Amino acid sequence: MDLEDYFRTIHEEQALKKCPMGERYLLTGATQRLEKHKEIIEVDKQLKAHREEFELKRKSWRDRRDEVLMKEEKLKESLLNFDRFLKENDAKRSRGAKKAEAEKQVVLQKEAEIERLKEECAALEGRKQKLQCRVQRNSLYWNFLKQVVDLAKFEEVWELVGRFETLLITRQQLRQRESEVQEQVDRQRGALQTYIDQQSCLLLQKNNLLSQLQTQLDQTRSEALRWESKWNHIQNTAAKETLLLGQIKMVTLNLYQMTDEELEGEEGVAFNDTETQLDKIFIQNQTDIMKDIKPSPSDTTLD
Repeated sequence: MDLEDYFRTIHEEQALKKCPMGERYLLTGATQRLEKHKEIIEVDKQLKAHREEFELKRKSWRDRRDEVLMKEEKLKESLLNFDRFLKENDAKRSRGAKKAEAEKQVVLQKEAEIERLKEECAALEGRKQKLQCRVQRNSLYWNFLKQVVDLAKFEEVWELVGRFETLLITRQQLRQRESEVQEQVDRQRGALQTYIDQQSCLLLQKNNLLSQLQTQLDQTRSEALRWESKWNHIQNTAAKETLLLGQIKMVTLNLYQMTDEELEGEEGVAFNDTETQLDKIFIQNQTDIMKDIKPSPSDTTLD
């Protein structure tokens, strides 16, 4: 429901309240429509007046809101400027404090350095006094060196000192070289001893292996002799059996030849076919036995 419908509803309710209930029923339809039309016109006027008043109030509120927003923006800008001003003041104060602290630290460092330099100067002064005393004590050696230079082939003391230092360096180098050579000899001696130990272990292992192989060779020879004896026995047995087989074949052949004359009309048997010869001999023997068992005709007649 919009604003116009709201005001129209309110006006209709007020009009109905003003008109008595009895008079409402007496009014005709046209009169009621006329009344309604008048009421609508009156409501439209009031609504228009209310709308204009509402537009004026809304415009006033809009202007006031814009003014409030402008003031709020100005206030925010002022707050931001003030906050920036405070931050800049804080930063300047912090930088100033840091700078003052840094300058204070620099001053303290300079003072400490001055004290340290004073101490070093005092220490150097004391060392200077000690060196002067040492020079005075060692002046005797300097005079001695001058006398040695005058007697030797050197022209200056520094040449003698340089020669002495060169000899010292040479001696140190020779000692170092001797130490290196000795270390190398020790390493070679250790390597030789290690090699000897390794070869001894290897020789011992080879001797053990040779002993094992000799034992295996002896066992193999013994086994070979045993099998050779068995082989000779087998050969002798085979020779005997071969001789016996030959004898059996000869006997079988003789028997077959003896019986072959009686087997007429049959094919001959091969010379080496001993089994067939035995079969022929067996058959012939059975035939002879049957003939011996069968009675003759003369014996039958006597009975």
